Amino acid sequence: MNKLTIIIFGASGDLTKRKLMPALYSLFYNNRLDKEFIVIGISRTSFTDETYRDYIRQELNQFLDATVLNEELINKFINHLYYETMDPTTVEGYFRLSDRLSQFNGCDDFGNYLFYLATPPSLYSIIPLFLKDVGLNTKHSRIIVEKPFGYDLQSALELNRIYESVFEEHQIFRIDHFLGKETAQNLLAFRFANGVFEPLWNRNYIDYIEITAVENIGIADRGGFYDHVGALRDMVQNHLIQLVALTAMEPPALFNADTFRNEVVKVYNSLTPLEHVDFEEHIVRGQYTAEYNKKGYREEKGISPDSRTETYIAMRLEISNWRWSGVPFYIRTGKQMPTKVTEIVVHFKETPHQMFHCDKGKCPRANKLILRLQPNEGIVLRIGLKVPGAGFEIKDVTMAFDYNQLGGIPSGDAYARLIDDCIQNDSTLFTRSDAVEASWKFFDPILEYWKSHPDSPLHGYPVGTWGPLQSENMMHEHHAEWTNPCKNLIDTDKYCEL
Repeated sequence: MNKLTIIIFGASGDLTKRKLMPALYSLFYNNRLDKEFIVIGISRTSFTDETYRDYIRQELNQFLDATVLNEELINKFINHLYYETMDPTTVEGYFRLSDRLSQFNGCDDFGNYLFYLATPPSLYSIIPLFLKDVGLNTKHSRIIVEKPFGYDLQSALELNRIYESVFEEHQIFRIDHFLGKETAQNLLAFRFANGVFEPLWNRNYIDYIEITAVENIGIADRGGFYDHVGALRDMVQNHLIQLVALTAMEPPALFNADTFRNEVVKVYNSLTPLEHVDFEEHIVRGQYTAEYNKKGYREEKGISPDSRTETYIAMRLEISNWRWSGVPFYIRTGKQMPTKVTEIVVHFKETPHQMFHCDKGKCPRANKLILRLQPNEGIVLRIGLKVPGAGFEIKDVTMAFDYNQLGGIPSGDAYARLIDDCIQNDSTLFTRSDAVEASWKFFDPILEYWKSHPDSPLHGYPVGTWGPLQSENMMHEHHAEWTNPCKNLIDTDKYCEL
């Protein structure tokens, strides 16, 4: 097969300079790219090959981890970069792109192309059709599409129809960078490589599960995009529901792309549909408000002063199957939270009888397993142990594991892992079309309800807090409460209340 050629649409954008180029350099640094690979950047911004190389060199020095900065290797990597100025909404530029690819690959062109769409979602339905028009959808080509894949169920179905008319399903890589994180994959190893936990991983021993993915920043300069998307489309429909699937899925018969993704789809299809009467009881929407010198959402650039777009959402989900019946899954995401963290917390049921004394009057809670995906990746199990000395006083203590203790390649570059998987034609950690449709099928009625009920509750929460108080009330029926994490995974006494 001919040399690998990576074509990045949106090559002058934020995603490319912050994530994609550092990821490609990481693969180059670790000898994961063939010696003659080519990267062609495409966008409307006017660059030549040389000026684009200079631009990327500057950005790499800013965004690369200091441990891999190597001026000689950066220069070698930069020499593999090329650029084509073009408008991706007109066919003329695609003919020029096709001609240039022929120059690089010669007449014996097998079309070993990897297209990456680091563009606004409005271009997702346009680019593949133009690629087909000029014959660049070869049998050896692949395409990576960023989320969100669709705006609702109908648009997702239409996108799937378009992509299936241009590529085979095995050529389509719908990327979710959460699944590229080593700790997300380690959740699968933790569950399925350790027989001690599998017998406990069900309704008989688990009380409830919470999944949190929050940020301590606002929307930055993404106002024009974010105000038409909101937290549910931006985070819940893809990232959080993927983490629910990893936590709840059954063990695959074999660990390969088909069997793994089959189990993911089964979880999505087992989600208990929410009726209109359940929405306000099971869903809390919020929007951050000004606090001290920090802007509220409606004061951000590009945001309407009466916007009703949610920047926070908490939900109670239930899974209707044998393993999880009766176990609530509480998920939440938000912007302008006290810290940035993504983690899964498994709350085991309490012992049927507490026979020991409590440490200084404070009784130990039920066992809690914390799986931190970012930052400070690791696993903590909170258990009760006897305090040294006379008597039998019990105190909560932690058994902790820091993921860096495993050694090997640093765990930080999710994009590098996923791009490498795509190059190797391994689609295990990418979303399949039926999973996209099943996810939207669950969330679409919620979006329709909000659209038809513009006065449905939207709660304010001050910048730097853990969201609307109503999200706490949502859990009281189950006698549950959110775990508000510290910046550090391991705290010697308890998790922080920030």
